[in-house]
Amino acid sequence: MGIQNFPAALQPIIQQGFLQREFQSGLQSRLGFRAIADREDFPNKIGETITKTRKGLKAPVETPLNPTTNTNLDNGLTPSGWTVEQYTLGINMYGDTIDLNMVTQGVGIAKQFAANAKTNGVQAMQSLDRIARNVLYAGYLGGNTRVRTTLGAPATTVAVDDIRGFQYVMVNGVMVPVSSSNPMTVTVGAGVYQLTGATPDGSNVSAAPKGVSGTLQFSANVSTSDGTAGNGVVSAVAPVVLRTNGRASTAALQAGDTLQMQDCLSAVATLRSNNVPDINGLYNCYLDDKQLLGLFKDPDFKLLYRGAYGSETYKTGQIIELLGLRFIPTNEAPQQASLGAGAIHRALICGQGALVEGDYVSTGYSDIPEAQKGLIEMVDAVCMVTREPLDRLQQIIAQSWYWIGGFALPTDVTANANIIPTATNSYLKRGVVIESL
Repeated sequence: MGIQNFPAALQPIIQQGFLQREFQSGLQSRLGFRAIADREDFPNKIGETITKTRKGLKAPVETPLNPTTNTNLDNGLTPSGWTVEQYTLGINMYGDTIDLNMVTQGVGIAKQFAANAKTNGVQAMQSLDRIARNVLYAGYLGGNTRVRTTLGAPATTVAVDDIRGFQYVMVNGVMVPVSSSNPMTVTVGAGVYQLTGATPDGSNVSAAPKGVSGTLQFSANVSTSDGTAGNGVVSAVAPVVLRTNGRASTAALQAGDTLQMQDCLSAVATLRSNNVPDINGLYNCYLDDKQLLGLFKDPDFKLLYRGAYGSETYKTGQIIELLGLRFIPTNEAPQQASLGAGAIHRALICGQGALVEGDYVSTGYSDIPEAQKGLIEMVDAVCMVTREPLDRLQQIIAQSWYWIGGFALPTDVTANANIIPTATNSYLKRGVVIESL
């Protein structure tokens, strides 16, 4: 396989790096969810997953030492250690390809060749961005759902719309399945119960984006008033989910519950309470344009905003920086059909360290001689591969891309109220979701 086996019209495009630039321009064409990820190399020869360990801090000392115990070799001191927590990063391979028939394309082959590269780049960008988005929302919507079917009588099992976030609890820094020996405290309606298990439905009927419907098992009966359809079901360690006008669940949203400035300020306050680092001075807020439109209907926001913004990014309608937030409109924000009052929109506000991306270090590895490496190009951890015609008639060129890697959400369990008095009890503290119409 070599570059000399390509038509003369295509060889300069490959040799001069034009094909790579076209792929790169498509891959990096916009700011998305992947942009907030902390990038890490995933070593080879260690399997498909890697477990990362984070150490916590030690609680501040507020009590003076007792002079009477200042004796012997320990001077009255008792050694204390810092806590640890772990998260797992797994990798998979993603990719796609497109064929170019040199005969049927005729004189336009060079233009089509470059266009295919850019199209592949756009597809790769959107694919990785969507994978990152799915991981973020799966985590930061977890542990916060609603009752799906009203109980006919008190029972220990409740059907819910989404069991994500209810399946694992952290014990000694490690995530283990919820069980009777490792229960999770959950609020159902107005009552507090101990969760001992979560089972997915055989047929998924969840209305939440990428949700998993199922049943939750508790150690004691849930009352019929708490187990009424539409009631909120919230884990004690769930990430913070804010809803306009303080609605208890997604199903409780009503007409007029559009995004408000107070929702944004509450999200920023939550992140700051957890001492979440910002991203270049601001927190990123990913939302769709319709949800952003609701913010411009808020009188308080309009009063603050009026005449105060004249940046180039605003003039081009791309990014707005206000209220401690960097509003980033995106078409990739997950959509949910109406539950009665209107389509449901979800903004994600996050700070630095909310997402970790692992890129496999051997992506793009090849034994091809140095002179032929123009056929394999690495662009932002994505491998672009151009294959010479191998069919019987030597007509079809294959242009492909692939990426080997994965995303993970690090927890911040060790940043508890003993370390940060204003911290929430959430496992995942670096993001907040705002639900509105």
